[in-house]
Amino acid sequence: MMALKMHGAQTAPALGTRLAITGEAVRQQLVRLAEDGLVSARSEARGVGRPAQFWDLTPAGNAQFPDTHAELTVQLLRTMRKALGEQAIDTIIAARELETREAYRSAMKDVTGLSQRVAHLARMRTAEGYMAAWEEQPDGTLLLVENHCPICAAAATCQGFCRAEIDLFRTVLGPDVRVERLEHIIAGARRCAYAIAPAAKPPAV
Repeated sequence: MMALKMHGAQTAPALGTRLAITGEAVRQQLVRLAEDGLVSARSEARGVGRPAQFWDLTPAGNAQFPDTHAELTVQLLRTMRKALGEQAIDTIIAARELETREAYRSAMKDVTGLSQRVAHLARMRTAEGYMAAWEEQPDGTLLLVENHCPICAAAATCQGFCRAEIDLFRTVLGPDVRVERLEHIIAGARRCAYAIAPAAKPPAV
């Protein structure tokens, strides 16, 4: 389940290679997980021959990962919105963003170079439960991915959390860095993904 969470839908043989066991052993485990409603399979045509069977986590499978007390968080947000209004929610999100930004800045004050800063950011996000990773793309762009969102329920209730997150990345990585969200869990994607690259300099006048 961890491999599916981190890398998305895969075939049993591919999972076997990743886990250093046989594809058949993986398939047997997947069947048991499917009986519990934690994974499901889909067939996908791949050229000539039988369609490949890809396995992925179901919503129940995703729910096995930490959600930071989702139900209580959602209830508190709804109560606060009803009692105090939307402005109170915005104030709390802004305060949380400021506190996190200062903590990140302090942690990265001696980290130089964009790659090193993104790597450090990924480690910090992983420590917070986001199961983050990063890699350099062929064109030099850095890809930061978060395979899990521990505040997903809160973010679904209040989109301001997601806006604050990308603003936070832009702030801590520096003014000369461009950060663009490519995939979004709230929008139905498996993960959140961000393209990070030096910002284009304006042409000389």
